[in-house]
Amino acid sequence: QVQLVESGGGLVQPGGSLRLSCVASGSIFNINVMNWYRQAPGKERELVAHSTSGGYKSYGESVKGRFTISRDNAKNMVYLQMNSLKPEDTAVYYCNAPVQYWSGSGYDVGNFWGQGTRVTVSS
Repeated sequence: QVQLVESGGGLVQPGGSLRLSCVASGSIFNINVMNWYRQAPGKERELVAHSTSGGYKSYGESVKGRFTISRDNAKNMVYLQMNSLKPEDTAVYYCNAPVQYWSGSGYDVGNFWGQGTRVTVSS
């Protein structure tokens, strides 16, 4: 059907940068919205970046000015460039997309999530 797979997480020092990637695959008809969420241990999952295929972008207050979401619509990919990382950015980061996908008689819509990629910001 549809799968989302994140990559690019790892250990980075405070002030450093990471670039996360997410690719959607499967019987995709259309993807408009793609989002990045994150969840730290013991905390609620929060939206950190939002995008549309037309180029609209928005960010959570805690990451504005530091994170940038970008898209490659032809490849069904979304990226998250994270700069000036802080220890409080430590979390599992998830790619999320409502996807219109082909089924036997037309298309269905599902809200899909990746498995997550871990980001640890520490000295």
